[in-house]
Amino acid sequence: MQNIRLLIADDHTLFRNALTELLHMEDDLRVVGVASDTTEALRGIEEHRPDVVLLDIHMPGNDQPRATVRAIRRLSPGTQVLILTMYDDARLARDLLPLGIRGYLHKTVTGQVLTSAVREAAVPNGRVTLSMTSDVLSEPEAKGPLSPRELEVLELAARGRSNHQIARRLGITEGTVKRHMRNIFDKLAAQSRVEAANIAIAAGIIASPVTVPPAHRAPMYT
Repeated sequence: MQNIRLLIADDHTLFRNALTELLHMEDDLRVVGVASDTTEALRGIEEHRPDVVLLDIHMPGNDQPRATVRAIRRLSPGTQVLILTMYDDARLARDLLPLGIRGYLHKTVTGQVLTSAVREAAVPNGRVTLSMTSDVLSEPEAKGPLSPRELEVLELAARGRSNHQIARRLGITEGTVKRHMRNIFDKLAAQSRVEAANIAIAAGIIASPVTVPPAHRAPMYT
């Protein structure tokens, strides 16, 4: 049986090394390259032309996962993309599926599920593997431009709150705040927090964080 050649793109060294060891235990799987950021991943994909890339969507330089997937397909059309992440994001998974990804897996999957997904990805017209919690998979798409949580994040960002402050206020992780901000940038076609806030305020999506006091009126005497 011909080996399935893989490239692992993940910024966590221990996880990347453990994953490499796990995959090398399989007779038909061979890791031909590793990368710790998006630039290194694209360079490795162009050089090695792997059959499958395991891509962490939250590593350095991957602020635009859609653009990264498109770049991979452009550099090596035969390379299949499996997303491997710590974050459940049904909206992102739905957005990436039309780009041809062959799976969206949470890092808590078993080794058996992962290796099975890799083999499916390497087969033309094989199954697409989705591994997320059931509540996330059944989550309806937001009807408006921003989800309720994204609105909360953007409103706090518009008031000058940092990711750390937003995370503490909403009881979520900083990584989740960053994910929401990326989604906000994508939806509003913004390049920065200030631009996103200005666009949302101008469109009436959020209220201006600055309240202009009413003009002072001098008392009238008769």
